Amino acid sequence: MFRKLAQFLPALVIPTFVSAHGYVQQVTIDGTVYKGNNLNVATPTPSIIRLVNTNSPVKGTNNSFLNCGQDAQLASLVGNANPGSQLEILWVGGTDGSSNWPHNTGPLMHYMAQCDGSCTTYDSTNAEWFKISELGLEADGSTWYQANLNSRAPAKVTIPNTLAPGNYLLRSEIISLQLAMTLGGAEFYPACIQLQIGGSQTGGPTSSEECTFPGGYSDSEPGILTPDIYNPPIQYTFPGPPVASFVDGGSGSASPSSTGSGSAAPSSTYPASGSSAGNTSTFANSPSSTIITSSTPSPTATGQCMLTGRSTNEDVVKRDSKNKRSHKRRLIRTH
Repeated sequence: MFRKLAQFLPALVIPTFVSAHGYVQQVTIDGTVYKGNNLNVATPTPSIIRLVNTNSPVKGTNNSFLNCGQDAQLASLVGNANPGSQLEILWVGGTDGSSNWPHNTGPLMHYMAQCDGSCTTYDSTNAEWFKISELGLEADGSTWYQANLNSRAPAKVTIPNTLAPGNYLLRSEIISLQLAMTLGGAEFYPACIQLQIGGSQTGGPTSSEECTFPGGYSDSEPGILTPDIYNPPIQYTFPGPPVASFVDGGSGSASPSSTGSGSAAPSSTYPASGSSAGNTSTFANSPSSTIITSSTPSPTATGQCMLTGRSTNEDVVKRDSKNKRSHKRRLIRTH
């Protein structure tokens, strides 16, 4: 019965979602509110949020706008944060911020990338992103954390406690899967926020934990192509690299029997960043079905991406060009 119902779901959801999309309107850092801009404003006000030109999703994993959103423009400000800072990211629907976020199926993920120089002038085309948080299904096995945004609750994320100081982009991403039963149906909503991280920590990712966008995902990989998303039992795999190991509770350390993408939480709250954690998690969706959530990335590329060196302190971030993961697929041109 579930399989037959799934065949009719695209027809049911298309009228609801075709004109209902959204964007990031506001970011709060440790209680300090940074306003963004609504869409289609004649003169945008200064902000830390890179403004997109439409609320429509990015389609296709090779789309250049997968980086920071549809035609995202440099922002003129940076937000001040520190290791351990709490961020609340308000996703809204429509174009003027008066509607709530409309979608409720699919993961919430957060990445960071270090800017070369000030983030106000940094071209993120070749940014090297590392994942700091991923949230999928709540402990009830049927509700996605994304659904919390429907009631205007913000997406919450914590800056890693040991992150080295510097200028960083935070990439907040929602993947809506309501049409992802067919190839190319997934809808990507990335948004980039410009930050300056203080403190004196020394943590950072290894090169094998980084990826580029586009390049980090494949249209056909599990977690993006989800033909059984409405047909339990469902196995869901988070796309992209795992949560970086230096992040508290990084995904590499959890046991197969650990609980889900974070501990159980009320519908308006979230588990701590990085505690998503388990490679495999099992939930009871109904007496006769289970939902399994995996954060183990699947291979998404042929060949390996060789990164060029970046002027960073080797004691801060370890770079090992001999151990590149297959999910890093940057195109290297030879001259």
